[in-house]
This record gives sequence, C-alpha cells and structure tokens, in this order.
Amino acid sequence: MANLSAPISPGRTLRKRNGGQTDGVSWSAWGKGTAVDDLVKALATLALARRELADVLQEITELAQHAIPGTEACSITLIRGEKPFTAAHVGQMALDADEMQYQRGYGPCMDAGRTGLLMLVEDMRKEERWPDYAAEVVQRGVLSSLSVPLPFQGATIGALNTYSGRPDVFNKAEVETAEHIASYIAVAVANADAFATATTLAAQMREAMESRAVIDMAKGIIMTQRHCTPDEAFTILSHASQRSNRKLRDIAQTIVAGIHDGPAEP
Repeated sequence: MANLSAPISPGRTLRKRNGGQTDGVSWSAWGKGTAVDDLVKALATLALARRELADVLQEITELAQHAIPGTEACSITLIRGEKPFTAAHVGQMALDADEMQYQRGYGPCMDAGRTGLLMLVEDMRKEERWPDYAAEVVQRGVLSSLSVPLPFQGATIGALNTYSGRPDVFNKAEVETAEHIASYIAVAVANADAFATATTLAAQMREAMESRAVIDMAKGIIMTQRHCTPDEAFTILSHASQRSNRKLRDIAQTIVAGIHDGPAEP
C-alpha cells in the first residue's frame, strides 16, 4: 500500500507530479477501487493540525477522486449561513456542475447538504427532480453524480460530490466509499469551525479585558478629580455615555487620553 503518512507542509496542496507521483502518495500504487479498509487507514493518516482547511480538503478531494471508481471529477460543497461554495475540487466538470446549482439555489449537492440525505443521479438524461439543472449539466458532459452529505452537521453543512461522464456509475460500493470519505471531511470542517470559534472567543475576551482596564483607569481619574467613590465614578461615566450616545469604553479612552491636557469632564 502507498505511504500516505508522509507530512505535507502547511500552505501546500497535494498535486500530482510527473510519473503519477504526489507529495507522499504514490498514485500508481493507490489503485482505483481500493478496499474500504485501506481507504480508512489512508484517511486516518491525514494530518489536520497546523494546516489550512483548504489544503486538507483539497487532499481529501484528490484522494476521493482516485479512490471512488468511475469518478471523473470530484468536489466538496460547503454551506455557511445559506451561502454555498466549492471548498475544493478536482476537475472542471465538478466546478461547473457545482456553480450551476449555486446559481439556481438547488441541485443534488446543495440538497444533500441541506437535508442530510444522499442524492444519487444514475442517469442525468432521465433526472426529474431538477430537470432544468439536469438538462444544462448534460451539455457539460455530466451523465451521473453522487452527492453524500457530511454526517456531522454544525455551523457548516455540505456534501462530497462525485461526477462522471457515464451513466449508472455509482452503486452500493461507491456510495459506501464516499460515505467514509465524507465522515473525514466532516471532522476536518468541525475542527476548523471549533478553532475559529475559539479564536473569536479569545479575541472577545481580550477586548473585554482591555475595555475593563481602560474603564478602571478612567474611574480612577474621575475619583481623583471629583473626590468620589468608585460607584459614583462609574455612574458619571455611564451618564456621559448615555448623553453622548457613545460606548462607555470610548468615553473612558477619551478621559485617559486627555488626562495630560487638563481635568476630565465627562
């Protein structure tokens, strides 16, 4: 089996090189239709830490395109706040098909992500659920597709999409493989969302601490100038904020910044 544990530096995307070799993955050894057990082992070696989500998803997409028999193009659709976008893709066919659905606001990849249901199109020429999309995408060479929803739906939802220029390509085995891959995509996306949430929370806490510090400094200045208690100083700040329709922190910063220019008069 190919060595999939070789590290890939942050900021780099897994790309095929001459001779069918990629950074850390031998595609000649990784044959089409690899057993699910081998695929799971390969996915388990993917490094998620200290890497951009886009790089991880691109690597998984390229692996999916090669591991799912019949797949000519592959993509990952993510939906955040009702806004869909293609997070990674292999093949222009996939990107074109995705964009057709985004423009309409519906289609197999979007409906899979939103409903959590698998969307299989065996023959696009006979498809009746999305007739206008099917008619147009056939003109781009797509005759079958499989969209598997991410199993763990959180702030970000989405689907793994595979496309083929032949009908009746994706069957039970292909669905099973795609579902395994979709679970790893979901983990990567969930980790990225959790990190973003933690980062935002840390920034908010830092801002709150800075606000408290400047407000305490302004209270000290007022207490010195007005010979009042901390509570009375805060009341003065609060009234000044209400009269001027400015944030309490902004009032406090003005007082602290102007202390060298003369007495503060909130």
